[in-house]
Amino acid sequence: MSSTSRMRRTALAVAAAAILPFALTACSDSDNDSASGSPADSSSAASAPAQSATADASTAMDAPFGPACSGVPKDGAGSFDGMAKDPVATAASNNPALSTLVAAVKQAGLVDTLNNAQNITVFAPTNDAFAKIPKADLDKVLADKATLTKILTYHVVGEKLTPKQLDNGSFDTLEKTKLTTMGSGDSYKVNGASNVVCGNVKTANANVYIVDTVLMPK
Repeated sequence: MSSTSRMRRTALAVAAAAILPFALTACSDSDNDSASGSPADSSSAASAPAQSATADASTAMDAPFGPACSGVPKDGAGSFDGMAKDPVATAASNNPALSTLVAAVKQAGLVDTLNNAQNITVFAPTNDAFAKIPKADLDKVLADKATLTKILTYHVVGEKLTPKQLDNGSFDTLEKTKLTTMGSGDSYKVNGASNVVCGNVKTANANVYIVDTVLMPK
């Protein structure tokens, strides 16, 4: 073999040795990129259903609950969506099951007070709740503005209460004395006797818990 041929072969070997590490590095980087992209894509895809499920659960927890909720109109001003747009006294006036309460609120001159209040909770007795009171006694209360005002303001708490806060709570009312709540899930009692029959109803300025018994201050 001539010296020229030996020199060419030596040059080719050196060039190959120099190029090989770069080629291996390029292949390794390409494989890593492909491998790293796959778990990321999988994680992103998996997180979407999880986020959706969390959002659905949050919405469910924030929805009205209780057996009497089925009697609320499905649309219009008296529906849940409709009541959410109006202040609480106005919203209640659009719910047929609360007509006696609305009449009492008007009789006591509390419409503007309730509508203008901010971030309150109202425990709203149904017509059936008022019907538990003997008619003569109810008529007497309705005719006595001071007593009526005392009873009605006892149903109002000066903060928006979530269902979770009702689990075992004691709250100051606008009447200046306390009421108590207890329960869990979608079953709650106020003062140990009055059941929440449709809870967590939103109005523009209040959370409303519709109850089956009129609450009486001590």
